[in-house]
Amino acid sequence: QVQLAESGGGLVQPGGSLILSCVASGIIFSTYAMGWYRQAPGKQRELVAIIFRGGSTNYADSVKGRFTISRDNAKKTVYLQMNSLNSEDTAVYYCNAGQYDLNYWGQGTQVTVSS
Repeated sequence: QVQLAESGGGLVQPGGSLILSCVASGIIFSTYAMGWYRQAPGKQRELVAIIFRGGSTNYADSVKGRFTISRDNAKKTVYLQMNSLNSEDTAVYYCNAGQYDLNYWGQGTQVTVSS
């Protein structure tokens, strides 16, 4: 059974930082592209950042220079370091594991940026 367990969300003030973690089980982690997506109220889910098997990364324009995605294959964990947070970053953040036609999602973790 595949499980993706996100953690690290919470309430943070504008300008603050958070680190999200996603621990995977039930998959050969190193063979999957791992991504972070987010969905704000009333909006579609969007890609935030993705890290491929070889370590290359892509980011949404809105987070470039502020967010960093990384992975630890030994720990089967993907991270999202989020800096300089603002209210537009408020959303539920989802971890995704993708490989060809296989696609798995975590349950999501809420990030709220507010003073």
